[in-house]
Amino acid sequence: QVRLVESGGGAAQAGGSLSLSCVASGPHFSRLGMGWFRQAAGKEREFVAGINFSGGNSGYADSVKGRFTISRENAKNTVYLRMNSLKPEDTAVYYCAAASHPSGSRQASDYGAWGQGIQVTVSS
Repeated sequence: QVRLVESGGGAAQAGGSLSLSCVASGPHFSRLGMGWFRQAAGKEREFVAGINFSGGNSGYADSVKGRFTISRENAKNTVYLRMNSLKPEDTAVYYCAAASHPSGSRQASDYGAWGQGIQVTVSS
């Protein structure tokens, strides 16, 4: 069972940048697709970005495309989310997730392990 712990995040001004990290413990990290999701207050959890097992393929929600970058270092069992040009609507709890297969996915149901979540707050 993969366990995930997020770090980074916090508060930023609109137009600023933040970075999130997620360290995985447990077997087979390098074989698993990874993703970031977020949930704003009063809203459903939504897909942000996903990456396949090797890091060679990634995908983004339209709302963050061109501003956010997902990456991974398999040697460190870590996946990252770099967030640039932040907007107040990016405010949410961000979750790291490990897929049940090597591909990244936009569907939360494809992810079998989740981190505890970390708050990101963007002020205007």
